[in-house]
Amino acid sequence: VFQQAAPPAQGGSFCRRLNRCKFIPKGDLNTKLRRCLNTFDITLLGVGHMCGAGIFVTTGEVMRNWAGPSTILSYLISGMAALLSALCYAEFGSRYPKAGSAYTYAYVGCGEIWAFIIGWNIVLEHILSAAAVGRTFSAYFGDLTNRAVDEFYIKHARIWPWSTVSEPNITEGFVGICSDGNSTMEREFFGYYPDFTSGVIIIISAFFVGIGSKTMSRLNNFFQLANLLIILGVVGYGSTFANFGHWKNFFPCGIKGVLAGASKCFFAYVGFDGLATAGEEAKDPAKQIPRATYYSMAIVTTTYVLMAGVLSLMLPYYELTSASVYSEAFTKVGAPRWFSIVLAIGALFGIMTSAVGSLFSLPRAVYAMAEDGLIFGWWGKVNGWTKTPLNATITFTLFSMVIAITFDLDALVDFLSVGTLLAYSIVAAALLILRYKPQPLHSGEEEMDQGGQIRAGIPLLSSLLANARHSVLVAMLIMMVAFTGIG
Repeated sequence: VFQQAAPPAQGGSFCRRLNRCKFIPKGDLNTKLRRCLNTFDITLLGVGHMCGAGIFVTTGEVMRNWAGPSTILSYLISGMAALLSALCYAEFGSRYPKAGSAYTYAYVGCGEIWAFIIGWNIVLEHILSAAAVGRTFSAYFGDLTNRAVDEFYIKHARIWPWSTVSEPNITEGFVGICSDGNSTMEREFFGYYPDFTSGVIIIISAFFVGIGSKTMSRLNNFFQLANLLIILGVVGYGSTFANFGHWKNFFPCGIKGVLAGASKCFFAYVGFDGLATAGEEAKDPAKQIPRATYYSMAIVTTTYVLMAGVLSLMLPYYELTSASVYSEAFTKVGAPRWFSIVLAIGALFGIMTSAVGSLFSLPRAVYAMAEDGLIFGWWGKVNGWTKTPLNATITFTLFSMVIAITFDLDALVDFLSVGTLLAYSIVAAALLILRYKPQPLHSGEEEMDQGGQIRAGIPLLSSLLANARHSVLVAMLIMMVAFTGIG
């Protein structure tokens, strides 16, 4: 059901079609998917999506190259920013319990053209997120095997003809703002060699996603609970090796390093928007989506701060040299070998749950677009046995696998950051629009309320601010131009 937006001053039906908004009656729980997830399932799905690749890889990278011990503050700053965006998603997820996440919210608040743009942006975001997690798994696994896997690929697999770097680019050695400038590491768009390990882990994760939401959630719950137990073990046992002397230089790069680290740490929080995609599979989305959002954000932020704090107390930040920083830290402080092995296995499973989270959200975003007729309807078909959009799962998993095999991790993270910024901004704008524009008093009735009012603090802008829809979209356009200029 569509609710026509206010007709433009000029223009025909084409412009009205581009700006028409989708109307979803409040309390509409009709769906082709199976409503089988409870608050616990959705919370651990969000925790697994966020608390995987970031905690085991991003922490060491930020601490080594940007912020040092002040990585703790970087996580707190990025966590607060992520929480503000998460609250927008939580409100939308409770009001409109539909799959599609930012795509659906943009369709309801901003119009069809914005929904189409954001829809493909969300699809690309999840494809790149899964590919980046696959690359992270491969980097961590290769580091734990002393690069034996990398050497095997270099020796037996065909090296890309366009590669110009002299050795594989894993994750270490990136030049941060605290670098002395002596590093000359080259930035590559494509990977040094075809990374089939990342492709295999994406296929395995997609299999878990495709067999059904409830079965997938049970496997995800098991792996994530095991991962959280390992994290508690790391925090507890690592605290026995704490040396507060490592905090004497708490701000090695100053406040600039903290802020630069926060921008990198935000990547670790990408995934909370995946909670909203479970809206059509939650038993009571109006209550479960907001609660799961709050719980998962609290668990993840606390976990990141504790893990970063323990790592910074165990070793000086400049002694962290590998991708598997926690295994390296416990080895250097003299911990038993078995503990490092258990930690490494737990880290790999934790990273894998991040891939499962990305691939869970991806086909549901595609399904929502196909249901609305904005892409091919074949991708919106729900399998009769698994009750999941299996066609979309298979198709877009293959896209993600090819990207993971081909492209470099740093390039994937950069693209992912751009897409995430646009999606989160649109959701915040759509929420403002819905707060202030008139809404139907009851489902199926034409009687509208008066909506909210935006107070015009600047007299010259009073006419613009009289229409919440136009004012917010103009503000977003100014924001995008400003971001482009700063970038």
